[in-house]
Amino acid sequence: MAASDHASLEAQIDQWRNYLHRRQAIHAVDVAELEDHLREQVAVLVDAGLATDEAFLVAVKRMGDLDALSREFAREHSERLWKQLVVVPSEADGPRARTRTDAIVAFGLALAAAVAIKLPVLFGLQLEQDVGFYARNLSLFVLPFLAGYFVWKRQLGTKTLSWLAAAFVAAAVFANVYPFMPGGASERLAALHLPIALWLAVGIVYAGGRWRQGSGRMDFIRFSGELFIYYVLIALGGAVLTAFMVMMFEAIGVKAEPFFSAWLLPCGAAAAVLVAAWLVEAKQSVIENMAPVLTRLFTPIFAAVLAVFLGTVLWTGHGVDIERNVLIAFDLLLVLVLGLLLYSVSARDPQSPPGAFDVVQVVLVVGALLANALALWAIAARINEFGFTPNRVAALGENVILLANLAWSAVLYIRFLRGRGSFARLERWQTDYLPIYAAWAMVVVIVFPPLFRYI
Repeated sequence: MAASDHASLEAQIDQWRNYLHRRQAIHAVDVAELEDHLREQVAVLVDAGLATDEAFLVAVKRMGDLDALSREFAREHSERLWKQLVVVPSEADGPRARTRTDAIVAFGLALAAAVAIKLPVLFGLQLEQDVGFYARNLSLFVLPFLAGYFVWKRQLGTKTLSWLAAAFVAAAVFANVYPFMPGGASERLAALHLPIALWLAVGIVYAGGRWRQGSGRMDFIRFSGELFIYYVLIALGGAVLTAFMVMMFEAIGVKAEPFFSAWLLPCGAAAAVLVAAWLVEAKQSVIENMAPVLTRLFTPIFAAVLAVFLGTVLWTGHGVDIERNVLIAFDLLLVLVLGLLLYSVSARDPQSPPGAFDVVQVVLVVGALLANALALWAIAARINEFGFTPNRVAALGENVILLANLAWSAVLYIRFLRGRGSFARLERWQTDYLPIYAAWAMVVVIVFPPLFRYI
């Protein structure tokens, strides 16, 4: 098969796979099995003399109409969405042995993460007294185990293991060798940005051999959103449980709070990341259905808030307050808007024509773009008045990166609405842009401390 034919076939299969991923009743494992079957059919047809394009069309046709297939899955597994919430799966969800092994590995790694976060105590480092050390190394207590889970699950080779280990070792070195001023801006920035940089490494192993493909990166975006929702749900449940346990032990005269703050909270928070990841992998389609609903609910609200805010700025003529806390809150708002955009893009069928929700999305993006420009102006004013500091330069860089992302997203989205571009280009732009955030995070972690003399 010629290279151009192979690339064309892979692009068509990517499009077909993305279509199936968006079907609510079809699991990722089902899609993988269907894809294997599709590839076998294509190979047989190509061997029989068909061109790759013809072979793909015939193979898809033989597999039946995809919407009908989705409905069939939904009918046959009508109770699946609820059954998936049960820890022990049904027989229909696959071989029990494989699922049990998956759970054992995930919970074993969760236990390892819980132990890892307490290991520094053996060397005299206490959570309450050495906050800076724990903040800088927090991601290193958890993410290597999460990456290890996907290395095992995707059965990645020694080459991947080597560069992954090198990345985490390098991160550990930069987090600990610099003479940070305790509580200084450089230390706080390193603690905030190191997880962002390492999340890229997790994404690469999550995608396995598909990181260079847009669909692989888009799957990681979906995984990240679902992981966040699962983690929040686990945290809320844990908070309620902890509150009741404190009350119960206090009722019998036992002070349980020191145990909870020193052991249960840090160990539980670290282990919950692995448990949430396992849940996302094992219970796909449950929260995936919830996340697009939440996105559709909050996108119009955020768009309305930004529109009212910008209208008020125009009406009153007041700019954004240049106080640091206000600018940080503003940046968090813009990151949240970007998250809504990313997840909306990941949940949308690129083949669907433009609709009313797309117009709302454009309003949201343009509103965020204008708000970002106001924030940039305020940051520049603060730098002009007070000079350069690690926080201001980091905020300036992040806002410039956000501005570029939002500006080109707005252009691509408007082209799509006007029928002059495809939605796939916007999707590709978002997935291609992901490494930019990680690269900036690396710069903040590696370059900023010596640049600003570790203050």
